[in-house]
Amino acid sequence: MANPPNPSPPAPLPKTREGRKPQRWLLIPVALLGIGILALAIFLFGDLPASDALLTRTSPDTTKILDRNGKLLYEILDPRAGRRTRVALNEMPAHFKNAVVAVEDANYYKHPGVDAVGVARAVMQYAQQGQIVSGGSTITQQLARLVLLSRQEQESRTMARKLREMVLALRLTQTYSKEQILEMYLNEVYFGNLAYGAEAASRAYFGKPARDLDLAESALLAGMIQSPYAYDPYVNPDAARARQRIVLDLMAKNNFITANDADLAANEDLHFKATDKREIIRAPHFVAYVRNLLEQRYGEEAVNAGGLTVTTTLDLNLQERAEEIVSRHIADLKNRTRNENAPDYNLNDAALVAIEPATGEIIAMVGSADYFDESIDGAVNVALSLRQPGSSIKPLTYATAFAQDYTPATVLTDVPTTFQTKENEPYAPQNFDRQWHGPLALRTALATSSNMLAVKVLDHVGLDALIATAKALGITTFDDPDRFGLALTLGGGEVKLVELTAAYAAFANEGRRVEPRAILFVSGLQIADSRWQGDAAISHQPSAISPQIAYLITSILSDDIARIPAFGEDSVLNLSRPAAAKTGTTTDFRDNWTIGYTPDLAVGVWAGNANNAPMYRVSGITGAGPIWHDFMEEALRGIPEKKFARPDGIVEMEICDASGLLPTADCARVRREVFIKGTEPKRTDDAYQKFELDAATNLLWTDGCRGPKISRVFRVYPPDALDWAKKKSLTLAPEMDCMGRGTGDGGRGIGDESNQPSVISHQSLEIVSPANNSIFEMSPQIPAELQKIEVSARLNQAVRLSRVTLLIDGNAIGNFSSVPYRALWKLSAGTHTAQAIGTMADGTRVESDVVRFRVIE
Repeated sequence: MANPPNPSPPAPLPKTREGRKPQRWLLIPVALLGIGILALAIFLFGDLPASDALLTRTSPDTTKILDRNGKLLYEILDPRAGRRTRVALNEMPAHFKNAVVAVEDANYYKHPGVDAVGVARAVMQYAQQGQIVSGGSTITQQLARLVLLSRQEQESRTMARKLREMVLALRLTQTYSKEQILEMYLNEVYFGNLAYGAEAASRAYFGKPARDLDLAESALLAGMIQSPYAYDPYVNPDAARARQRIVLDLMAKNNFITANDADLAANEDLHFKATDKREIIRAPHFVAYVRNLLEQRYGEEAVNAGGLTVTTTLDLNLQERAEEIVSRHIADLKNRTRNENAPDYNLNDAALVAIEPATGEIIAMVGSADYFDESIDGAVNVALSLRQPGSSIKPLTYATAFAQDYTPATVLTDVPTTFQTKENEPYAPQNFDRQWHGPLALRTALATSSNMLAVKVLDHVGLDALIATAKALGITTFDDPDRFGLALTLGGGEVKLVELTAAYAAFANEGRRVEPRAILFVSGLQIADSRWQGDAAISHQPSAISPQIAYLITSILSDDIARIPAFGEDSVLNLSRPAAAKTGTTTDFRDNWTIGYTPDLAVGVWAGNANNAPMYRVSGITGAGPIWHDFMEEALRGIPEKKFARPDGIVEMEICDASGLLPTADCARVRREVFIKGTEPKRTDDAYQKFELDAATNLLWTDGCRGPKISRVFRVYPPDALDWAKKKSLTLAPEMDCMGRGTGDGGRGIGDESNQPSVISHQSLEIVSPANNSIFEMSPQIPAELQKIEVSARLNQAVRLSRVTLLIDGNAIGNFSSVPYRALWKLSAGTHTAQAIGTMADGTRVESDVVRFRVIE
């Protein structure tokens, strides 16, 4: 019987839904894991730069500050970029390359850019401490971090950064050869002191190109890579040599050198480059000033890393001469103290600013006697500091007066005078020489620096007017008028040397305001900058004072004859060409100044101590003056002499010196004076008058005199100068006639019982303030005791008053023996009268008109 055929295998049972479910769920986690890994990879590595970015990468350029002739003053180095010069690998000695490999990455030539041992160490540190602590990075990883990661990421210590760094290192190894990577690394790595790369480091520490480094020098530099500051041979020489020994031993261990080579190199004396900071930066105060201007305009980042080329106004040759002159004169004073048994002047510092008047360009700026001398606070730029100017501010007061119809010929009396301050306190200024000089023309008063007349002039013209003049001339520090009083004209308000020098430059610039200018050109920016682009940068110079007023000031300050009484004939203010100059000294000898100018140059000098310590009796003429003189002569050498141009609107004429009026035949001294047209005198001199005398008695002639009548000319002094003239024993006209009678009324004898005091014309004496029929309103917001008005009077004729009394409602509120006749009166509601009554030496009364005014609540 035939075998039955093999049965067909049973058909497979259909898979149930439940049977398929476990396999599908198995795929989902795998897919999610893959997606997660991909997402993490994209997150970590998606934005990594291409490894060939190194070929197009450029390092930030440095900003260079140059003088006007292109000489380097300073190179501003970005602390994150520094100084670098790229060199090829074959220009570096083999022992330098080997030293770096030995200490930084001994397996450099064996690994693919990442060292497995270093990776394992980093993972363990991260697991234990949450951050990467030690290095462990290969040279390739370091290069990737230095040049391909952002600065922020470079400073992080996360595992993510480490992973990104490793991926980049692997890519770099695939893209570049080991030699290319090492060359790039040795041109990028930081060696401290702003030196990036082998060439910059070699020059910074040894003053030679990298190709000339020997083994010992190479090992020391290689050891610095791990911590440039810790192993800086200038700062930590012992640590640097210990680190050098470690490098040499590693080189021997890795068979780059023998142990004997290592010992010899370790014992070698190294000769480091001298670190003279003066070679790194020239004109340091000026450079800091320029850098601040740049940062204000462009921001710190653009200045540090913008690759700017800044051509400044400075003339380095003159700058260095200025620095030498300042240092020499400060040293001379100290040597005089030591060698001549002179007193200790305690003058340790000085500053100088030189400006071209026509452009405002600063051609020299010395901020101290030595920028690097910490004992004198040398880094402080006194040219920009607030200091009291002493009398050097006075020309601004006189310029203000000349705008109010005062002239160089106007005569005021230099005699003891007491003023009242805003606080109703007495103020009695003294002259520097503690002497009084009687009637002085304003020319002489300014040239000889009379303190009293400067205060009188300011009292007449007003504090607000002086402050307005100062601001117009570029002084920015008088911004709070309430701080100042009459002492402002004697230097009671602080100024900056650079601004006051620019104000003097305006006198040389026909009254046009001079803005100090430190920068000529700025290049390297991607923007147009009209402010600092050559001639376009010289903006319109507004007129601060009129050319005529500027000329009057210049005429006085350049008058070598007028200042002889104060400074002598052979003064340091006298140059070999026409020049205007003024000194200043504060009363406590903490500051002294000399500022002056020619048509081509304005120079200001301050001398003193940056810490505000007082000097010992050093004035502007002995402290700052010699510095000013020597620098002016040096700076102007070879420049053709120029005279100060006289503008239109100036007239010159003869005057009588004693009065400033037109001379008569009796005038003892006639001189020439300049005036703004329209202000020249019209009246004839009254300071010299002819008197008829009795020859027998030399008293005034009158009927009944015994001797013949003779004529004689006497100098007649103003009333407020009579006491001064008598104390000086000057010859005065007699006040009595030959019959023993006084001259008050022209005939009554002194002592005659019938001679009662007479009253002469009330027009001689006048109430100036308050005005007739004026009304004053009291304020409820101000305490009553502080609400006061000024009551003042003046003489309108040449009468001699020994006493003036100011009265309100018939009650005396002030008695005066000299001008000004002025007092403060506390307001009281009602109708009041004001009057001034003067008394002559013979008792004759001079009464003013009665002024009526009202005070309302």
